[in-house]
Amino acid sequence: MTDLTFTCTGVRADPYAAGPTLVFRLRVTASADTRVHALALRCQLRIEPARRGYEPAEAAGLADLFGERSRWGTTLQPVQFAQVALMVPSFTGQIETDLVVPCTYDMDIAASRYFSALQDGEAPLLMLFSGTAFTGAGGFHVEPVPWDREASYGMPVAVWHEMVEQHFPGCGWLRLPRDAMDALLAYRSRHALASWEATVRALLDAAAVAEPPPPGPRGQGAVLPRATERTAT
Repeated sequence: MTDLTFTCTGVRADPYAAGPTLVFRLRVTASADTRVHALALRCQLRIEPARRGYEPAEAAGLADLFGERSRWGTTLQPVQFAQVALMVPSFTGQIETDLVVPCTYDMDIAASRYFSALQDGEAPLLMLFSGTAFTGAGGFHVEPVPWDREASYGMPVAVWHEMVEQHFPGCGWLRLPRDAMDALLAYRSRHALASWEATVRALLDAAAVAEPPPPGPRGQGAVLPRATERTAT
């Protein structure tokens, strides 16, 4: 069986893709002088959150994923990022190729929430490989890619933020159920609001006006009327 090893050497945000896309640079190495006609790979990318430390602000942003920091010993489990297919062309010995990973800024997706909560440093990734190798110098052999092939990579957090900024500059992204979206559209039409930002701000302002004021400090509540002084008879 051909001995294959995989190494990730870098990543970049694709500025020309129709949607948010990361391009990982992948190096594939085969046994010395082994002719590989093609590799049909399945690549699974997984976040390994326990492999890095977190600042207080980052920990607060990850609370909805992993709970309070005191529980992270049991809750800081791997998070699925992506699963993509890759066809590697013919090579002998070694080749470098691009692994294109479509992404999303949907904050309902755990991986998106994780990356967005990080401020700097690297996001620890584990790449798992499987598939089929077509090899042979004087013939044609078909053999599986061993299931234990993997590569660790620290993806710079700045690359993720760069990718998001390319497609959603200065904006966030929110997905709503159809009935909530219809109700929001009806509200916008009734009030002749020019944009979705104006619509959301109008709702926030209305909620702030309707919200009762917070209770005062203990002992500083409502002032009671003074008791009437008794007069001597």
